[in-house]
Amino acid sequence: MPWMKWLPWRFFVRKFATAHGFLDPLAVMARLQRFAEPSEVSEPIELLRAGVIFHARALMNSKVIQHNLDWVWPYWIERQFDPADVAFIPRAFSITHCNLSHRNWTAVGIPGSEQMPIVDPRGLLTPHYDGWSIDSWIVGDDGSDLYPSQHDQITQRMDLKDGVAIVTESQKSGAQLESRVWAELDERNNNCHMRLRAHHKTGGWLVVALRPCNPEGVAFIHKVTLGNDRNRWLVDGQHKILFDRPVDRHHASDYHKGDISLYLRDEGNENHAECEVGMATAAALFRIEPGETVDTLVTIPQQCPLKKGNAPAGWKQNLDQHCAMSVPDTEMQFLYDAAVRTLILHSPHDVYPGPYTYKRFWFRDAAFMIQSLLHAGLLDRAARALERFPSRQKRNGYFHSQDGEWDSNGEALWIIDQYCRITGTKLKPEWLDPVLRGTHWIHNKRQPKDGSLTGGLLPAGFSAEHLGPNDCYFWDDFWGIAGQLSAVAICNREGHTQDAETFQHHADDFMLTVDDALQKCAARLDRPAMPASPKRRLDAGAIGSIAAGYPLKLYPENDPRLLDLVEFLMENCFVSGGFFQDMIHSGINAYLTIHVAQVLLRAGDPRCIDLMRNVAKLASPTGQWPEAIHPHSFGGCMGDGQHAWAAAEWVTMQRNCFVREEGDTLILASGLPAEWLSDSSAQKPIRFGPAPTYFGTISIEITPGDKPRISWSGKWHDEAPPIEVRAFGYQPVVVEPGVEMLELQPK
Repeated sequence: MPWMKWLPWRFFVRKFATAHGFLDPLAVMARLQRFAEPSEVSEPIELLRAGVIFHARALMNSKVIQHNLDWVWPYWIERQFDPADVAFIPRAFSITHCNLSHRNWTAVGIPGSEQMPIVDPRGLLTPHYDGWSIDSWIVGDDGSDLYPSQHDQITQRMDLKDGVAIVTESQKSGAQLESRVWAELDERNNNCHMRLRAHHKTGGWLVVALRPCNPEGVAFIHKVTLGNDRNRWLVDGQHKILFDRPVDRHHASDYHKGDISLYLRDEGNENHAECEVGMATAAALFRIEPGETVDTLVTIPQQCPLKKGNAPAGWKQNLDQHCAMSVPDTEMQFLYDAAVRTLILHSPHDVYPGPYTYKRFWFRDAAFMIQSLLHAGLLDRAARALERFPSRQKRNGYFHSQDGEWDSNGEALWIIDQYCRITGTKLKPEWLDPVLRGTHWIHNKRQPKDGSLTGGLLPAGFSAEHLGPNDCYFWDDFWGIAGQLSAVAICNREGHTQDAETFQHHADDFMLTVDDALQKCAARLDRPAMPASPKRRLDAGAIGSIAAGYPLKLYPENDPRLLDLVEFLMENCFVSGGFFQDMIHSGINAYLTIHVAQVLLRAGDPRCIDLMRNVAKLASPTGQWPEAIHPHSFGGCMGDGQHAWAAAEWVTMQRNCFVREEGDTLILASGLPAEWLSDSSAQKPIRFGPAPTYFGTISIEITPGDKPRISWSGKWHDEAPPIEVRAFGYQPVVVEPGVEMLELQPK
């Protein structure tokens, strides 16, 4: 607020700090800001707020975990606090302790529901957002116990048969435990279910444990009560946990007494615990007779009663019209099917790039995810997400999800245009004014052309967060130009020719300015590769400039600035076959690796297949990627443990391997492995479709063999487009008009 400048608050802050022996915080902040370009917003308040919440919990973790290592903790803690494990991180001067080695989890849920329970790599279930968890153990009569979070012999998978279910299996010394977690609707509620099957050779107890923690650390429980009928818990007076039968034995404890795992063999039968610290624990025990198997269902109502006639559609209805893929590689097949379900689950209304850490909205993530919804044939979901865009626009035309991000307007305009082109529909009337105001904002936001290196570009900002300190990033500029060109296309289709001419002039001028800046960079760096910003050297932040090639296609597929940038990144910024982002993430990024692969795909470089396979190897057993991957533990080290943006990139990569647009032409089969096509022993055809494109919907079928046969059928918006087939290892073909089948000839 302007009036704050007139108050002597800076004097009082400085005086108070120095009087107590602290550094002057204002001087420290001023020094920090010198490492970045001057900008309107030092850091988005939204990120500061999220960071404070994140580290508040991490501070709690530092006060609890290391002093209580005799508790049974979530998998990440058992690994990260074990000095013999590759994930071990010394704590020394770290005042906060957070999950930096195994940020992996997978959500279950119902399409259209905001509720997304998550399951960690050892089956720990967190049913409510950012809340406590439920674990399952076996305690044997012979003294052998099975705690999955402390055990390595674990298998986990995603079962896609009836939607999404996470199955975790563990065994040790005659004990076997299976957990299956899923969500489903009944007449009134969206329920999360956990079915447990436990076996012990010599007999013992199945333990359903209530845990004051989750994959981020502590999650407080102050009070837990076992109901009088002994078949339900009430947690903190509001959340219910239902058992399908009365428990045989029950224990409860508080922080000062210690974890309930320390008392499972006691004869006591406590039905209630209260803990002022917030670390209450409880255990419901079910008897396992020697050699027998116990089957128990645990149900957690999701606290969101459904209105009559307003129940979301189930998985089958949501998958009925999607673009299906059938390929001989079972891993690729599973990852595609899992990614489609991840997209559906994370687009209930808005689109979210994750079910937990990133369960909020960004235009950046939304643009990529909605693109993939379109590519997957989930057009209604894409439309529903886009309908929320205008409400996030400010009066001056700024599409706002975070302060100080100058890429959002370009992203919003680009994806609106993508929707109209792919669906073959006109712009919704209520979207026209936001498009016009949003496009003018881009032009008005550019800096004056003052002859400096950044003159005429968008201002310094936080941009895509992982590119480095505040700077004038080419990423923002490329998105701004793409937004202007998208508005040109929209206005031409809508008959607003004068606006189209104005925006085309703005875009041309902006592109010339960027090209001039890049030319100066090339002279300074002595190579054409594009850095992250006009003043930067080539580093990992340059990954942002890949956007000019994918997804925006502002430059031709063989542009030397793009191809040299790819070579720089692959030579200097790849670890274990994937792009390693040194800045902030300090991990391997699956989604950014795919961005590089997309540029190679456009250029006809078969290394795109190698990168795609590398990304497949980095997926978790449930077919997910965290935002960034630890180079040694290969668990998540940054962001959400289920990065829906990464899943979106996988869907679009597979789609583009089968069919992609290049200018006014459709390119078919340009990213398929040659061995798929040449396999004469294949039992069934390779199929993809119905796949939405700019020109209409296409379905593709390939019969492998010595001379593979490819056929297709289209439902075009207008006339059939020019089509080319560019399969690796085969002669490229420019298809004659009217032809819908041909044999590929080996090179």
